[in-house]
Amino acid sequence: MSPDLPPPFTTLAAPHRHDAVIENSEFLAFAERADSPEEALAQLAALRSRYPDATHHCWAYRIGAAYRFSDDGEPGGTAGAPILRAIEGQGVDHVMVVVVRYYGGVKLGAGGLVRAYGGTAAECLRAAPRLEVRPRQKFQVSVPFEHLSTLYHLLGQWDTVRGEEGYTAAGVSLRVEVYPEDAPAFLAALRDGTRGAAQMEEVERLEGE
Repeated sequence: MSPDLPPPFTTLAAPHRHDAVIENSEFLAFAERADSPEEALAQLAALRSRYPDATHHCWAYRIGAAYRFSDDGEPGGTAGAPILRAIEGQGVDHVMVVVVRYYGGVKLGAGGLVRAYGGTAAECLRAAPRLEVRPRQKFQVSVPFEHLSTLYHLLGQWDTVRGEEGYTAAGVSLRVEVYPEDAPAFLAALRDGTRGAAQMEEVERLEGE
């Protein structure tokens, strides 16, 4: 793998929710993929707006090396940190979890809160659909018109993502994304299939991708 590519990671394929009632308090856990802190905090804002009368909106996110969490008024260390540990314990990344609590009149104590927030978050993540994200190398590929069919054939042979095509007087240019382990064979086949006429340049990975 190219050294500047991020490692593969497992995230959520779709948002998921898990509800629990513990000692008369309602705990509503929401888990969703987030690829930036801004995206995670936007999810939090949406849930605050959706449940404005809740007692607490406790949360945590893990996005690569970045993480944050909040107890949102619960005793320190009893909510946000257990949610973060649940994320890490489930082996998922690029994930935001918000646990909304409606207080039911019974105090749980510090240990009870840790179990309630951490357990609700973990159960939500356990049941959530997952997705493995593998980085791709990006190339700008240009071929003369007479080799266009060869390019299309090779794009179909490999698991590729193709960008929008641009046309010039000489031929066609487009962005092609391939898995790093496939890149050498794909580029060699493209060179051979076009008898060296194809032009291929790796595109520098954009910040945040």
